Amino acid sequence: MAVGNETKVIEFTLLGLSDTPELQIVFFMVFLPLYLLTVAGNLLIMVTIKVDPRLHSPMYFFLSNMSFLDLCYSTVTVPKTLLSLISENKAISFNDCIAQLFFLHFFGGTECFLLTLMAYDRYVAICNPLRYTTIMNRTVCFQLVASTWVAGFVHSFTQAFLTYQLPFCGPNEINHFFCDVHPLSVLACSNIFAIETMIIANSGMISLTCFLVLLLSYIGIISTILKIRSAEGRRKAFSTCASHLMVVTLFFGPCVFIYLRPSVTFSADKMVSIFYTILTPLLNPVIYTLRNEEVKTAMKRLNSRKVFPQGMHKPCFQKKNNEKYWLEFGKVEGMAVRNETRVTQFILLGLSGNPDLQIVYFVLFLVVYLLTVTGNFLVVLTIYVDSHLHTPMYFFLSNLSFLDLSFSTVTVPRTLVNFLSQSKTISFNDCVTQFFFVHFIGSAEGLHLTLMAYDRYVAICHPLRYTTIMNRRVCLLLVVFTWLGGFTHACGQSFPIAQLSFCGPNELDHFFCDSHTLSLLACSDTFISEVADMANSGTLALICFFGVFISYVYIISTILKIRSVEGRRKAFSTCASHFLVVILFFGPCIFLYMRPSVVFAADKKVSVFYTIVTPLLNPCIYTLRSEEVKKAMKRLGGKKSFLGTNMN
Repeated sequence: MAVGNETKVIEFTLLGLSDTPELQIVFFMVFLPLYLLTVAGNLLIMVTIKVDPRLHSPMYFFLSNMSFLDLCYSTVTVPKTLLSLISENKAISFNDCIAQLFFLHFFGGTECFLLTLMAYDRYVAICNPLRYTTIMNRTVCFQLVASTWVAGFVHSFTQAFLTYQLPFCGPNEINHFFCDVHPLSVLACSNIFAIETMIIANSGMISLTCFLVLLLSYIGIISTILKIRSAEGRRKAFSTCASHLMVVTLFFGPCVFIYLRPSVTFSADKMVSIFYTILTPLLNPVIYTLRNEEVKTAMKRLNSRKVFPQGMHKPCFQKKNNEKYWLEFGKVEGMAVRNETRVTQFILLGLSGNPDLQIVYFVLFLVVYLLTVTGNFLVVLTIYVDSHLHTPMYFFLSNLSFLDLSFSTVTVPRTLVNFLSQSKTISFNDCVTQFFFVHFIGSAEGLHLTLMAYDRYVAICHPLRYTTIMNRRVCLLLVVFTWLGGFTHACGQSFPIAQLSFCGPNELDHFFCDSHTLSLLACSDTFISEVADMANSGTLALICFFGVFISYVYIISTILKIRSVEGRRKAFSTCASHFLVVILFFGPCIFLYMRPSVVFAADKKVSVFYTIVTPLLNPCIYTLRSEEVKKAMKRLGGKKSFLGTNMN
């Protein structure tokens, strides 16, 4: 705690959501994707409304303003919270604290008034439809939005000024993850009844104004809707208000709970604050997008304008008018051929042809991919920085995390682009290249997991000779061997596929290029290629299976000879994470590759699991089950490898 002349607090400590280091990492990995999604979602709505002239109406003008406010509102608190979660320094200066409080109430108060304004807009649209364009003209809309910003400024200035007048002489620990009125007023060291009354009166006045306007607007709206005779007309009128009403509930509910009561801290305060500072700004664009056909249609039009350009997959030559072979293959758009025989690009059909599901898949895959990159990068960085983890087991673990990160990156970024692009094409060479790297990195990981089983065998069965057997040179040679083994396997898989003839059709029923889906499209005999494919995969699977099986037979037999229960438990715990990862990795691979090229309905779902989910689960399994890794992450924070204490 820093004080001026031992009386005036000049900085505070934000205690955050939890003082448990393990939970700090979990919160960081949860909040970061949520914040990125909030930024992406709200920016997408703003760009869509700006670009599409069909959405240049009062309702969407207000919606774009709300998206901007949501983005700003979340940005006031989340970046600082993320910084505090990965840094030992939780301090915030008095002035920065007041500034954060000011902007929190500025954007929050403005959004409150804007939601009220949007209710009035719906009232005019439904109750006075013929006069709507006259009443809500361009000038009026700008003036109304400007008034919400002015009102938000007045409200926040009042809140910040009154809080600034409070005397703080200690303690200085704020039991929250950001600076707000109630947590600060609890720390004041004099009678604050008068100031607190003014703060509540200020919040109460805003709430009362907004509540009355909302209530009167919706009374008018509902009474008008009930007079509509047709059920379809009533449904359509209600649907224009449903999204707004949902957002109002999500916004005002937590705010009323937090601000319209005396400054007594409840255990639920921080959880409620998470909801309205992090989740609500994310949910607002989702609600308006999923429930609004006009916005969804506009996003499709935005996509067709080549925001994600189709030209990025465009062949190097153009279709000629006299090429009659397009009729021969059903005029499949995007299929290009040379001399009417050779397919030069494929179309990836992906997981679903439903445009609405494409957005859902995009959001899910993006979150999982960001978590995968963050989690695996964190494991690699922790092991690299912390000297306590410079052992063979953690050296192999860092390599596994790098392989997981690379394996996911081979397929996911392109899949994400395809979700948002009308052009799903991939050139023949790019397809074979993607296929090569899927098998290169995937098989290297399979061999690497086998190597890790051998490492556990030496550690448990020959503990006294472990450091001699698994010395630095041996470890490096073994890892190089796994990469060479993966490269050899990938060449063996890719070469036969590259020799196949593809003359049509060219639609791959998958979200990435793989051997089974490609061989199904070949118009030449695939028997030899398929046998070579299975023999190659079978040899790799056999090597890995026997390597893992024999290692674990010896490991289990050695563990069972240990007399103490604690000794057996400790020995088993060093293998549990590895064994779980082996099952997650080899199970789906055996299902997909150790059988003839017949497509099962579950193939794509299994592929999603081992290409996207497994690379995310591996760092979680090793981190949550390994006390050494968790301690190393604490030490990493202590070393301020992410951010030093002098940032604040």
